[in-house]
Amino acid sequence: METKRNLLVPAMLMVVVIAAPAVMAQEDVPQAPVPSVPEIFTIKGQFTRIAYNNEGWVTLGYRTANGSQGEQWMLLDAGVTVFKGRPNQKLTRDSFSVKLPDGSMVPMASQPEFQKAGYLRGLNRRADTVRDSINYFPNQAAQGCPMLFFTDPVNSDGAMSFDEFEVTWQRGCVGRIFFKLPEGKTIEPGQYWLSVKFSGSTVEAPFRIMTKEEEKYLKKNWKDLQKEHEAFLKSEAEKAKK
Repeated sequence: METKRNLLVPAMLMVVVIAAPAVMAQEDVPQAPVPSVPEIFTIKGQFTRIAYNNEGWVTLGYRTANGSQGEQWMLLDAGVTVFKGRPNQKLTRDSFSVKLPDGSMVPMASQPEFQKAGYLRGLNRRADTVRDSINYFPNQAAQGCPMLFFTDPVNSDGAMSFDEFEVTWQRGCVGRIFFKLPEGKTIEPGQYWLSVKFSGSTVEAPFRIMTKEEEKYLKKNWKDLQKEHEAFLKSEAEKAKK
């Protein structure tokens, strides 16, 4: 569980820089992602990201999405909460979208779309094979809660899907969410964002669909990158206190 008692003002940006190996051509070097909203974000694992502002918190796992290049459907593991002092609020399917590298937005899929695309059960099983923890929340969010936007009509054991859920500062809500890219588009390398609209602001969690060269480099160096990011955050927090 994460401790974020002294939250920085949202104007401060935490940039996750994914450096590129020297063997890559200069024009292929990924640029540091720049969100369109005030927030802080960082890296917690090779395929795990955290983004937050003074209202909401988003944790994201995208290993399966990175391994689904060339496919139209994207699976993400996501978690959300709000900070203490913020009112309880309901998040719906419309609260979640994915920004593609070209800047276009893809809304979350509906349960009927999920049911119609029967092969998604196989995608679910693939995601179960190797799972990254996204259980990174402020300490206050000690209670778990599910985001039940999707349920497998064949293997759900009577479970139901819902179009909304309530999030409070005591609860860290997690779930698996699906997005169907527009016709003619598939998951390709580039910079993506999971956008979550809270009642008073938006948080954009960055994730990069990587080439094999980028993935190899990040697998080897993500812990060093994480240490650099956390040192930067600590330095900025100390400056903010002065």
